[in-house]
Amino acid sequence: MDAQLIAFTGVAAGMVALPGADFTVVVRNALASRTAGLASAFGVAGGLLVHTALAVAGLAAVLVTMPVLFRTVQMLGGAYVLYLGLSALYAIRRRPARDGSATPAGAASGTPSGTPERPAPRELGRALRQGFLTNALNPKAPVLFLSLLPQFVPEGRPPLPRTLLLAAVVVVLALIWFPAVALLVDRLGRWLRRPRTARAIEGGSGVALTGLGLALVTGPLLR
Repeated sequence: MDAQLIAFTGVAAGMVALPGADFTVVVRNALASRTAGLASAFGVAGGLLVHTALAVAGLAAVLVTMPVLFRTVQMLGGAYVLYLGLSALYAIRRRPARDGSATPAGAASGTPSGTPERPAPRELGRALRQGFLTNALNPKAPVLFLSLLPQFVPEGRPPLPRTLLLAAVVVVLALIWFPAVALLVDRLGRWLRRPRTARAIEGGSGVALTGLGLALVTGPLLR
C-alpha cells in the first residue's frame, strides 16, 4: 500500500474542501438551479486541472520566480473575484425582501411553486465560466501545488508519472466534492431559496467575495 499516496489524498481532500471563492461561487449558482451549480462545480475542477497541469509541466515554478508575472495573475484573480462579489451584492436588490412578496418562480409558466426555472444554455455557460475563472485565476494555487506535489514524490522514482498521478487525485477529489456541494444545496433548495434566506446567503457570499477580491488587489504579493 502506498502510504505517501494515502497521505497526499488526505491532505489534498482538506485542501479542496477548504471554503474559498470557488466554494462560494458553487453555492451561489446552485441556489439558482442544480444544473448551474453543477456547471460551476465542473468549472472549478477545470480550473484545478489548469493548475495541476502547470505544476506538472514546471511552469508554476516560472510563475512563482517572476514577481511581476505573479502579481499580474494575482491582480487579475482579485479583480474577477471582486466583480463576482459586487455582482452578488447588486443582485440582492432584485430579490424580494419577504417570503411571499413576489410571484413564485414558474407561476406564470405553470411550473410548480418554488421550483427554479430551467436555466438557459447561456446561463449554464456563465456558471461554468465563473467556476473555471475563479479557480484558474487563484494566485495561491501555483505556490500551493509547487510546494505540495514534490513532497509526495518518493526518492528514486521518476517524478513525471508520480506528479501526474497526484494531479489526477486532486482533480478527481474536486469532481467529487464540488458537485456534492451543489447537489446538497439543491437538496436543501426549498429552504435555501426562501427570499430571506436567499438574500442572506447572497449578501454573505457577496461580502466574502468582495473582501477577498479587495485583499488580492490591494494586498501584498502572496508568496
